[in-house]
Amino acid sequence: MRILVLNGPNLNLLGAREPAIYGTTTLATLERQLEETAAGLGVQIDFFQSNHEGGLIDAVQGAVGRYQGVLINPGAFTHTSLALYDCLTGVGLPTVEVHLSNLHRREEFRQRSYTAAAAVGVIQGFGPLSYELGLRALVLHLKGAGSATAEPIRP
Repeated sequence: MRILVLNGPNLNLLGAREPAIYGTTTLATLERQLEETAAGLGVQIDFFQSNHEGGLIDAVQGAVGRYQGVLINPGAFTHTSLALYDCLTGVGLPTVEVHLSNLHRREEFRQRSYTAAAAVGVIQGFGPLSYELGLRALVLHLKGAGSATAEPIRP
């Protein structure tokens, strides 16, 4: 099983950018930790980070036939990118969205995720642990466990 891990804009600055919000763990350290988790789960993971929307879209489209799922932190594109949403829904790869911070405790404009609607689930607010939890959830989903089949409850 192969999983593509995508990181959006400014995540290359982890460890230095707003540590009170995003913590002090660098992207390289986060990737090493996630590789250890993946090895324990018996899955292969590859990483890609881009500050460009088109780079992420190209990576998602290129994942078809090569990966069984996508773990993504779209960064700021979470709140703005219909193109990334369209791409994720268009390729149909099971996707889990992760965020280091809890978007619902952030500024109002950050509380809306366009890309979440294309994901089988979203994990946020646990710092780097969000990635580990997201990977574990995606692997379980791909193995047929943890899939919600009920219709969502609408207010």
